[in-house]
This record gives sequence, structure tokens and C-alpha cells, in this order.
Amino acid sequence: MIVAVMGVSGSGKSTIARAIAEHFGWPFQEGDDLHPPANVAKMHAGEPLTDADRAPWLRAIAGWIDARLAEGGEANGVITCSLLKRAYRAQVIGGKPGVRLLYPYGSQTLIAGRMAARHGHFMPTSLLDSQFATLEPPGEEERPLQLDISGSKAATLAKAIALVEAAAREINPP
Repeated sequence: MIVAVMGVSGSGKSTIARAIAEHFGWPFQEGDDLHPPANVAKMHAGEPLTDADRAPWLRAIAGWIDARLAEGGEANGVITCSLLKRAYRAQVIGGKPGVRLLYPYGSQTLIAGRMAARHGHFMPTSLLDSQFATLEPPGEEERPLQLDISGSKAATLAKAIALVEAAAREINPP
């Protein structure tokens, strides 16, 4: 199973994805590391990305997922990617069996507070409004694993792992 952890910046995608990867012993790919340098520079400058800016990044995310799936068998993995629009998710995941979307969500106030407290990330808090404006929460047809992040970090990570365990049993029943 491949888990794509989506959501706005500051929703805990990387922390959640790392915890899942560690728990299951799966490969982890930080989606931000697949951005072209021009995208990182643009975001660092406080400029929202356009769909044209995102295109090579989304292809790289899809390529990582496709490479894992091509390995077959025990080809598990976890990747982070905002995937804010349905069109992005269709391009990257597109009904690929064995890929599940994990959607950590919380209020804009909660996430803004968490972003303000973190250091060393290229995404400024000033872009959070544009992220929420762009966000199209996943619908039921996308079968997202919904993760409320309003609790403690430990509770959120435990819930994330439980959601992935349940999804894995769906894909590969005992």
C-alpha cells in the first residue's frame, strides 16, 4: 500500500508520514523535496504557486508512486504532497489500486498557530490563506482516511497509524 498524506501546509503531513513510515518500516518520501528549485524560491518569497508551477512537481510525485507500485508485492511507502485540488489528486493517484489518501485536517486558526511555531520551513504562514482557498477537501469517492488533528500530537499519530492499519487490512485481508 502507498499512503499519500495530503493537506495544507502546517497540517502535520511530514510528521504524520514519518510516523507511519517508521511504524511500518516503509520507505518515506518528503514531497517538498521533489519541488523544482524555482518553486521553492517562489514560495519562500511568499508567492503562491500556479498550476503550471505545480505540473513538474505533481509528475515527480506520481513518478515516485508509480515506481513503488511497479515493484509489486510488498511495495509499500508513504509520501507527502499537498494535493489540494481534486484534479491534482486525479493526476497523481488516479484510481491506482493500493494507493490511499490520508487527509489530516484542522481549523485554519489551529494550523496557523502550528505554522508560526515551526522554524526552518520555506513555506511562510502568509500563504496559508491561499492554501485554504485552493483546498478542495476529498470527497467520499476518493475514500480518504480522514484525520482530525485537533488533539495532541501523540493522539493524532496513534490515530493515523490505526487508520493505515485498517486500510491495509482492506487491501490485504488476513
